[in-house]
Amino acid sequence: MASSAPSTTAKVLYRPIGLVGSILGGLMAGAIFKQVWKRAAPGDKSDPPTALQTEYPFKEILLAAAIQGAIYSVVKTVIDRQGARAFQRWTGEWPGS
Repeated sequence: MASSAPSTTAKVLYRPIGLVGSILGGLMAGAIFKQVWKRAAPGDKSDPPTALQTEYPFKEILLAAAIQGAIYSVVKTVIDRQGARAFQRWTGEWPGS
């Protein structure tokens, strides 16, 4: 990685790239979670439960939230890191600290 602190210009220029990456990552994580839930869900329930649905037991809602959070976290980390690496290749500066 870069040996010096990132410049303010690099941080400002990276911000739109990071926003687009975050939006795409969120959409991707949502699609991945739906596919995982279809395969992992007990019974014939293919849609993941939401917090306000009374027909699901609380344990199942917590499990769905934990799986969704883990998938989102991994996808966000991969997208952020690879976006920063691409930015560094293009500009020669690392956008974060």
